[in-house]
Amino acid sequence: MSNPPRTRKLRLWEALTLSVGLMGPTLAMGLNGAGVAAAVGKAVPLVFLLGLLGVGLVAYGFWRLTQHFNQAGSVYALAGATIGPRAGFFGGFALLGTYLAFLVCTLAATGVFAQAFLHAMGIGSTGPWVAVAFLAALGVTALNSRDGRTTARTLLIVEGIGILAMLVLAAVITVRAGTGSAPRHQSLDLSVFTAGGTTYGAVMTATVFAFLSWAGFEACASLGEETDDPKRNIPRALAGSVLLTGGLYVLMMFAQTIGFGTDAQGVREFGKAESALSALSGQYIGTWFALVIAFTAVASAFAAALSSSAAAARMVQALARDGFGPRALARTHPVTGAPTTALRVCGGVAAALTAVMYGTGAAAFDTYYWYATLGVLCLLVAYAVAGVGVIVFTLSGRGRIPRYELVVPVAGLGYLGFVFLQQSTGQSAPYTYFPWIAAAWCLTGGAVVLFAPALTRRIGARLTSGLVTEAGFTDTNRKVPS
Repeated sequence: MSNPPRTRKLRLWEALTLSVGLMGPTLAMGLNGAGVAAAVGKAVPLVFLLGLLGVGLVAYGFWRLTQHFNQAGSVYALAGATIGPRAGFFGGFALLGTYLAFLVCTLAATGVFAQAFLHAMGIGSTGPWVAVAFLAALGVTALNSRDGRTTARTLLIVEGIGILAMLVLAAVITVRAGTGSAPRHQSLDLSVFTAGGTTYGAVMTATVFAFLSWAGFEACASLGEETDDPKRNIPRALAGSVLLTGGLYVLMMFAQTIGFGTDAQGVREFGKAESALSALSGQYIGTWFALVIAFTAVASAFAAALSSSAAAARMVQALARDGFGPRALARTHPVTGAPTTALRVCGGVAAALTAVMYGTGAAAFDTYYWYATLGVLCLLVAYAVAGVGVIVFTLSGRGRIPRYELVVPVAGLGYLGFVFLQQSTGQSAPYTYFPWIAAAWCLTGGAVVLFAPALTRRIGARLTSGLVTEAGFTDTNRKVPS
């Protein structure tokens, strides 16, 4: 059996930082705006505002369910306790694929951004990007093996510096645009919150790009067993991570859009920018600040890898504890409470996949985007399972959730279907292969529960116990459907 942790429970802000770290807001704000600008012109802030609403519909299910259930498995536990152990395992297995894919892509991102930063500093030969990725894998495994507070504080410092730097940039752009001292005399243009020269259909399609910026908001749900008063703090952390990053995204996309300018030239420059934040930093503040932004991109990629590693390991721990995989994967450190064996395995798998990509000649950016796409496709499946879970739980009456609220998760499922369709159709190779790879991974999870009834029974027994001890139900004989 695993040893219980001896350290104090995590606080609200410490749980929130895991979700914020996995989303990597510094990376998202530096990379995702250009693609949206190329699609809808100056309406980028409107796209992210609507994207926030779509994410809110999806996040509702997690917010409601974590008020009743909190275990290390996130979707695995939430869906298992509401729909049944088979659905729980299926959703959890899909989410594990997401976290492992995100770990690979963020390790690659750390490598490429570190090289870019060193080149900007005038340092010539920096070696292969995979070497930096390996060092990052060792670093995130070592940090996550310590007390959970170490991970939380590292994420807070890293992302805090990045967010602070971006807020400074946004303030400078806004002031200069408002006073007429911008480089090309760009001005504050509030029409960016309208469709402008595009259609609302194009705007809704572009929200798919925005939605990807929130991928991983649910990561703090995997800390349910390590957080103080989880039925109160985990839902708050979920809501806080979505709203905090949502406000930040809308603000920064507004600043970037007016920073480049809302005329044809500005929109064209924004759409072609490889690093929008660095480009604007050089124009509005100076080269030295562009270097600061470049460094925060490296740090944010490492922070995202740190969060991905922590979330993946806790998912592996939860599955192994219920009999899927060696029992050693369920062990926790007697002092820190960290799932050290699972952390090492996840780090090793991610490093091996990164090495395979490098060995086949794939560039770091290709590795980043390919694995990010795979992770998001699996994530959409996991989110959909959680959405069905809150619908089933509401209809059961066990949680006393008003039935009129059903419109929210139903709308969320509709939006997830829209995002999945946009991600799966109209793509060019190799992106046409990724839906099939993600489907193969998810169907593997489905095959396991269909052909391993003993595993299903163990999951059901544990989840039933979790309902009594964590949700506060007193009927210990209530059976979880299989």
